[in-house]
Formats: sequence, structure tokens, C-alpha cells
Amino acid sequence: MFVLAERAALKTALAAAITPAGGANGGLGFNSWATIVSNDGIVCAVAFSGTSVTAQFLGSRVNSAQKANTANDFSLGLHSTPTGSLFPTGLALSSANLFADAQPGGGLHGLEATNLLNTAAAHGDLGIPGLPAASAQTFGTPSDPMVGHRIGGISPLGGGLALFRGGVKVGAVGASGDTACTDHMVAWRVRNALGLDQLQGVAGPLSGVDNAHPDNIIFDIVPNPAGGVGNSPSGFGHPVCLNNPTAAALAALPAVH
Repeated sequence: MFVLAERAALKTALAAAITPAGGANGGLGFNSWATIVSNDGIVCAVAFSGTSVTAQFLGSRVNSAQKANTANDFSLGLHSTPTGSLFPTGLALSSANLFADAQPGGGLHGLEATNLLNTAAAHGDLGIPGLPAASAQTFGTPSDPMVGHRIGGISPLGGGLALFRGGVKVGAVGASGDTACTDHMVAWRVRNALGLDQLQGVAGPLSGVDNAHPDNIIFDIVPNPAGGVGNSPSGFGHPVCLNNPTAAALAALPAVH
């Protein structure tokens, strides 16, 4: 049976992903969490890059799982769409690609309320009489209480990417611990390191524009005179972040296969 990634491989990929040469990820330079979910949304592995469980934001652990779940829930691989679809080769949407349309006035407004987080699995309180909530020392280990459970949750922020093997979607990875823009960069490098970026023609918002990075984060939000977060001409935009990754850094991310 094909295994997405063991925790050890995920941890190694994550540690390498947060420290690329030249600080190409932008952001704050913080440690990060990463979570992998399977194609049916079951958490397979959770890891952190720091020396201890509290060396990165503790709240980012669950955020990484939600981002993975988001990308998995709203991406389709090869052979998944019917004849005549606008996306006959499938559609890869990073969690970052969903931000603009999830805002008030967008077609996906309210998305975050449609798939609620499994809080019992997230925090290790599984409701079993006499069994206490999991210790935080199990977080990010093979005994993490999220592992083996469907975590749910939606986060239309950068950091979640669907995983593909031979163009078939096999799950997703989520990263969290820095700015949302940097989380996207980290997740992209983790996906590449695990060899699960084999999109093989699956479309994304940047297909036809940047086929090497079809589900990359898009920074096209412009101010709206009426207020709010602004308007995204593409409909797939994401806000810029503190110490935002540069256009050159985005273009230099590893190409999908």
C-alpha cells in the first residue's frame, strides 16, 4: 500500500523547508508545524521543526492540519472530473487560492463554517470515560492525538497544498508557524522534498500563466475604496504579509512535475 509519508520524513522535509538559502521564504524565520492528511482527510503524520513542542507557536499545530484539510477538500486530481468540465485534468487549489473568494461578497463567503474542526481529535480529548486529554508532549510525535482521525476545519490562508502522485490526488500537506505567506513557501518545499508534487498537468489558477507553479500563492489584491480586504482581479488572491516573499522567490520555488 502506498504510504504518504512517515513522521520522520515529514520532520526532515520540514526542517529543511524553513531554512532555504538567502531567507527566500520571507516572513519571521520562525519554526513551524506540518501535518499530512490522506485523500479522505485522515491525519497521517504531524511534525514540528523546533527542538521541543513549544519551540513554535502551539496554536499553529491545529492550524497546519486545517490548512492541509482545506487543500485536500477543494482539489481534484486526474480522472476526477466529468467530460465537458471546465477543468478536464482536475484542479489544484492551495489554501491560499481560496482567500479572496471566502471574503464577504465572495462566492465562498462562509466557507470556514461549512466544515467544522474536530476539536476532540485536535486537542486529544476523545470523550472516552476515564481517559484524560492527551499531554502536549505527544503533539508532533507518532502518538499525536490527531493521527488516525479526520480533523476537518477550513483555513483559507496560505500554507495548504494538495499532494499528487502521477497526477492523482493522494492527500495534502499543511504548514503553519510563520506568516501565512511564508507558510505557503514552506509547504511548497515540503511537498517537493516528499516527491508528492507530481501534478502532471492538473490545472491551477496559474495554469497557462505559470505552468511550473500552477497552485502558487497569488498576490493581486488591490485596495477597495469601500473598505474591506480589497479586490482580487483573478479571484484567487491572497494578502501580502510582513516581510513578504518576493516575486523572484515565488518564481524560484521548485517546479511541479
